Amino acid sequence: MSSSGFLRWGKVFAAGGSIVLAGVLLFKYTTPTDEQLIQALSPELRLQYERERNLRQAEQQELMKIVQQTMKSNDPIWKSGSVENPWEKDNGSRATKDQFQRMKADQVQKEELERIRQELGKIRTESLNETDKIVSKKSWWSLW
Repeated sequence: MSSSGFLRWGKVFAAGGSIVLAGVLLFKYTTPTDEQLIQALSPELRLQYERERNLRQAEQQELMKIVQQTMKSNDPIWKSGSVENPWEKDNGSRATKDQFQRMKADQVQKEELERIRQELGKIRTESLNETDKIVSKKSWWSLW
């Protein structure tokens, strides 16, 4: 091969490498972190994200238990795994999904009840303060 061929291939590799390097650098410096994404969410979505964090962690723990059980077995993964195929018409996976949905609904209900309890406590203290103000005032009917 002549020296012009080597020079041409050198230019091709240099151009390709610079394109790849530019892509990697752009990806690295323009992709937001998870914390930045969460901070960019609206307050309602951020609250929902925080509420559902425990549910996602429970799902992840359940998946890890299944993976560990599958790992202990000597059978192929398609025989030993307890994760059902989503395309099969089996109700086993549906029960697990329903269980997680119930757990999520329970968690949301508990958080809502706690919020209501806090609001009622605040209203109760405000009411007691107002009652104390009214009782402490000397009114015209207390003179009788």
